[in-house]
Amino acid sequence: MQGVGEASKLRLSFCKQDKRVPVTASEMLPPIRRISYKFQDMGCLVSTPQDTGGYRKRPGNVGEVAVFVPGLRIPKPVDFSQPLGDSLSKSLVERLSALRTRIVVMAAQEAPTATKSRKRTATQHGGSTLSDLQQALEDYLPVLLGLVKDGSHLQHKVQFVWVNQEDDAEETAMPNAWYEVLSVLHLMAMLSLSQANLLLLPKTAGDGYQPKVSEAESRRMSIDVFLRAAGYLDCALRHVFPQLPPELRRDLPVDLAEGVLRALSLQALGQGVDIQLGMAIDSAKATLAVKRRLACEMVKYWHQAQENIMHLPLANGWGEKHQLFVKWKYVEAKAAAYYYHGLILDEGNTEKSHGMAVAALQAAEEFLKESKKVCEAFNTSPPISRNPPLWGTMKYLSEKIPKDTSSKVRINRDLYTSENWGIFQLLHFILFDEALHVMAIF
Repeated sequence: MQGVGEASKLRLSFCKQDKRVPVTASEMLPPIRRISYKFQDMGCLVSTPQDTGGYRKRPGNVGEVAVFVPGLRIPKPVDFSQPLGDSLSKSLVERLSALRTRIVVMAAQEAPTATKSRKRTATQHGGSTLSDLQQALEDYLPVLLGLVKDGSHLQHKVQFVWVNQEDDAEETAMPNAWYEVLSVLHLMAMLSLSQANLLLLPKTAGDGYQPKVSEAESRRMSIDVFLRAAGYLDCALRHVFPQLPPELRRDLPVDLAEGVLRALSLQALGQGVDIQLGMAIDSAKATLAVKRRLACEMVKYWHQAQENIMHLPLANGWGEKHQLFVKWKYVEAKAAAYYYHGLILDEGNTEKSHGMAVAALQAAEEFLKESKKVCEAFNTSPPISRNPPLWGTMKYLSEKIPKDTSSKVRINRDLYTSENWGIFQLLHFILFDEALHVMAIF
């Protein structure tokens, strides 16, 4: 049974080996990277003040979902004049009020539809409601940061109130401007994920939508959007969380819990790599080693996302759906990693390598079957959703994994003895039964 021990070592290292695989520009694909978001890069624009209120309204059906977005947290109106009137000039208070009121109005209008699959809603200025709200947040943030600059006493003067989505409490109020900064960055990230969802959903003539770019270009564009979302969340975790005292961190809604923010950031990175893998599949220049490396990178991101979110008290519909989405994508990523690992092993010329290839492909097929079950659970969990037509990585793998596994099993059964075949089957079960633990080291 020496082969079993060697196989165990191999399965523990196959994704680690891919770190040594050179990936050059000629092989395509820009690397996934984290963005360090700079506050000073944002512009400023004064808006006309209006008034509205925000209340949590969860849709019963969100339609097609390519990217999970756990609703939009909505800011409620704030009166800046009373707490800040004696400390800031009237013009600055009015500017701060106008910028935030614009966000309150737009977020209340956008929230009911932000998670639904639909064509972009055009505005009179030629943009979209999502991009206009994103711009409003970028205009507001540098002005807001004036309240926390150099430990200013003004940061505790205003009570900020936001409506939650994943927390049991409908809203959370805190007299701390860093809480407002954290909430703004979270909303900017959720808007980016909503934009990525729109880019990745299929456009049809029946929608009355005339696409200006091809589906391939939309997918390329989505990579930058995913990176932007991850950048906002990374900025929140690195630069805002440390500013909050421990007692305030404990009182944050689960929407803003550190684990949720990390999971969302990792989700964005994982889905960005998924798009890159789809591009690699379509490229004649991308080798099996490159594809396996990308698949292993997906496994790493989704595993870390699951580790961050699985123990959080996400009890309501959005929260449970969020956990199922992460689990679904994690299992899909493992199917891809084992599939490409199996193809690489099959390039060997030995009986052992062929047997290991079959074991890896069978594990990939099991993960593919499991992913379909978790996907169904995700879609039936409220709010109800459905999958868009298969595209990209999973369209390819859903066809290739069963076909290649069946073919390799048949060929190897004909070539090798039943005794050795039994060892190969044992290798398969070892691989599959311990896969959840093994993937943790990637």
